[in-house]
Amino acid sequence: MLLFSGVRCSSAPAEELGRPLGVEVYSEALRAELAAAWESRPPAYKPRTHHLLNDGSPRFTNRLFLESSPYLLQHAHNPVDWHPWGDEAFALANKLKRPVLLSVGYSTCHWCHVMEEESFEDEEIARYLNENYIAIKVDREERPDVDAVYMAAVQAISGRGGWPMTVWLTPDREPYYGGTYFPPRDGDRGVGAGFLTLLKKLDEVYKTRGDEVAQNAAVLIEQIRASLAPPPGGDLPGVDALNAAKDLYVSRFDAVNGGLQGAPKFPSSLPIRFLLRRWRATGDDNLLQIASLTAEKMARGGMYDQVGGGFHRYSTDAEWLVPHFEKMLYDNALLVGAYLELYQATGLEEFARTARETLRWIEREMTSPEGGFYSAADADSLNLEGEREEGFFFTWTPEEIRKSLGEDAAEVEELYGVSEQGNFEGRTILFRRSEMGASEAAREKLYSMRAERPPPLRDDKVLAAWNGLAISAHALASFVLDEPQYLESANRAADFILANMRREGRLLRSHRNGQARHEAYLDDYAFLIAGLIDLYEVSGNPKRMRQAIELDQVLASNYEDADGGGFFLTGPSNETLLAREKPTYDGAVPTGNSVQALNLLRLYEFTTDESYRERAEKLFGAFSQVLKQSPSALSEMLTALELQLDETRQILIVTPGDRDEAEPFVRALAARFEPNRILAVVSEGEIERHIGLVPLLEGKLALGGKTTAYVCKQRVCKLPATDVETFLDQL
Repeated sequence: MLLFSGVRCSSAPAEELGRPLGVEVYSEALRAELAAAWESRPPAYKPRTHHLLNDGSPRFTNRLFLESSPYLLQHAHNPVDWHPWGDEAFALANKLKRPVLLSVGYSTCHWCHVMEEESFEDEEIARYLNENYIAIKVDREERPDVDAVYMAAVQAISGRGGWPMTVWLTPDREPYYGGTYFPPRDGDRGVGAGFLTLLKKLDEVYKTRGDEVAQNAAVLIEQIRASLAPPPGGDLPGVDALNAAKDLYVSRFDAVNGGLQGAPKFPSSLPIRFLLRRWRATGDDNLLQIASLTAEKMARGGMYDQVGGGFHRYSTDAEWLVPHFEKMLYDNALLVGAYLELYQATGLEEFARTARETLRWIEREMTSPEGGFYSAADADSLNLEGEREEGFFFTWTPEEIRKSLGEDAAEVEELYGVSEQGNFEGRTILFRRSEMGASEAAREKLYSMRAERPPPLRDDKVLAAWNGLAISAHALASFVLDEPQYLESANRAADFILANMRREGRLLRSHRNGQARHEAYLDDYAFLIAGLIDLYEVSGNPKRMRQAIELDQVLASNYEDADGGGFFLTGPSNETLLAREKPTYDGAVPTGNSVQALNLLRLYEFTTDESYRERAEKLFGAFSQVLKQSPSALSEMLTALELQLDETRQILIVTPGDRDEAEPFVRALAARFEPNRILAVVSEGEIERHIGLVPLLEGKLALGGKTTAYVCKQRVCKLPATDVETFLDQL
């Protein structure tokens, strides 16, 4: 049975279908597709809408029901006649001479949910949209290129950006107005003009002031193109860029709470990694203290899930207490890396424990049966009244603690600040008052009790880029913590992506329900290449290095700016939009350019192929003005610049037999913070398989039948070391 547009239908002929809130009847082919999709829905499928019939089925079903993106599917039963992004929608807008309303968001975005409930579920607003606009929904995580172009327009219009993003376009995809979240009606949340009023006014502007719309669009397009390209390049940046960024972080440091002063506070994985490298280069212990205090305060606050592990998206206050509760794979993968490096630098077990707990959350809740890592968990969940509420799943009352822990409850309430009045809407966000917090047994009891609540929705699509970050995190954890299961998880994810998310040698961006979609972007390649290089270092499997080199060749052929240096977000197989971005900003996720700069330098050190070094230098030149004028905008690229300016160590360890014989040397290296190095661990009998990838291995032997370490700089090696003490002295 298909339920569509207020009409219940099973085998009824197509012409008997009613019209959905003023929209022309769907074609026979589209109705057949929707009917087939409805019949094949999962048995436990529950429509996400307020508009339900008596039997719990939806009154409305639109084209998004045919999509795979969890975000688009969330809107499949809105009364709005949503279209996915594509030529069909814009052709219809041209045919009907209507403007386009573009709405961009992602599945775990709290304010996207708010705008959905307030506006896109509202029948009056939906009817007006359907009769006067072509409405398009985009998942920004699947289409970062579309998001980047129109976010640049919104920022040019309003001076700020965010999600949900709402943009008014011409049928030629040109923006003429935009913003983020809009309350539904005049006066709501204190605004003068609500969303419905804006829809009416901007529709009138489009239809009556076409010249003005065209002029505004032309100006915006020029601003978009300027903002999505770096300023003209110049000389290679030097240590001044590193010191300028360091000085900025020091001057804005919150000495009480860690991180940057003020609120909101965002996860600080990239600045921590940069500051650790500056500490190592300069010996300035203040930088280590800044990084350590920031990480300690984040992990003890409410932004960290004290029961289940993992970090929420960001803190709304300066104390890391009240978060926006969604959890993103990318944040947690990057933070694992930062905490592991802090553990290497300080030896503090608290940092290792935070990394382990975060990885445990990924393993328990974010790993598919096939090995890929899911994308995100929602901020909202159902409360006791069955209504969606932000953060309910993660918060507690004293009564709930006592029911779960019995006589141990009082101690846990004290450790985590649980009170009758609470610290968040009458409930308590747990925060640690000590280094350790509750016992593992107590936290497991709380985890089990919490698991009985309706969980937040999970975005279960697998993104190549974010999986690359998670592969790196797991590989590093296996190396630093000496826990093989992390390496196994990293290898499973890499195998899944390479087997299921490639077409004719090119990566695809997203995978869900057995289907891979969307041509990959720069960050998909760059992050996965980094993960594969990390896997080679930790596992010694030459297949991983070959795979990294193959993916880099695709980047070089399709995404690299051979003349100007650096990489574009899109390649020739991606859709051509109003502008082609060359990403220039490390935000919550580093740019593909920053990660690829480090990849190229590492590939050069492994292979000795000068072309990698030349491409890296050209990339640095392309971003030299940004690195000189606003170096903290590229904090991850600064870690690559540290490697470029340092004398990179090539560490080669050769065993007489099994690779495991290198463990004493590997453990000694893993206990140190040595970021500017490459590592190859090879058994003597396997060297021939590696020499084509790592030429420096040629002639290296396990002397006297003992595991032998070679520490080299600029291809010149110190005397071979057959004992760990000599090896450490050489480091």
